[in-house]
Amino acid sequence: MLTSIQNPLVKEIRKLHSSKGRREQQLFLLEGTHLLEEACGVNYPLATVCSTPEWVEQHGKLWELACSLADRTELVNRKVLESIATTVQPDGIVATARRTATPPAEFSTLGIALETIQDPGNLGAIVRTAAAANADGLLLSADSADLDHPKVLRASAGAWFKLPMTVTPDLMAEVSRSKNRGMQILATVPDATLTYWEVDLRLPTLIVLGNEGSGLSGQLRNLADRQIQIPLSRGVESLNVSIASALILYEAQRQRSYY
Repeated sequence: MLTSIQNPLVKEIRKLHSSKGRREQQLFLLEGTHLLEEACGVNYPLATVCSTPEWVEQHGKLWELACSLADRTELVNRKVLESIATTVQPDGIVATARRTATPPAEFSTLGIALETIQDPGNLGAIVRTAAAANADGLLLSADSADLDHPKVLRASAGAWFKLPMTVTPDLMAEVSRSKNRGMQILATVPDATLTYWEVDLRLPTLIVLGNEGSGLSGQLRNLADRQIQIPLSRGVESLNVSIASALILYEAQRQRSYY
């Protein structure tokens, strides 16, 4: 059992708290029972699994499955577990996983594209909603929060493993490619004349949303077939981008279910 936070493995795992560490090691963190269950459910390749003995006693079958997918497994005490986790009160299990590419997002019916999304909690919530709303996938500009940031993984509640996602250095090119393949491109902007329920979302559609503060770039606005807005009460400037994405994605589901 590992009992020292000075152990070399512990030090390496702690480096995964940062973007630089994840990039250098090509690994990311999976924290908590639910995320591990989702990863094991799709046989996602694991590098190291660290657990307290108490957790193993309660989750014997999941531990065995995780061990079969991992290169290394270690029992650790509570102090070590807390040092490698990013959460305040980890539930007893932390794993590292390989930074393998997720299935690329290929759109045919409904997709979402995100430009410069900075908050990892927002990004994770959008991933979760897009998977729940049966979207084809998600496009993300490379200057956004890391897709494998620990907060993104947690906020996605496991949907991270279910949604095809692509990080791209050229979001314009990817959106243009979808447009050329017949997708309707909708840009969400606050001064649009159309509301999101006034467009036909039964058509193959790519919804494009921008940065939490500055919104969409002019280039993506101009590329869109239509610009749409979410009406707000007087005095309210904007909605959280994850809420905005949920409203539009589920309006698409509503239209496709009832019309």
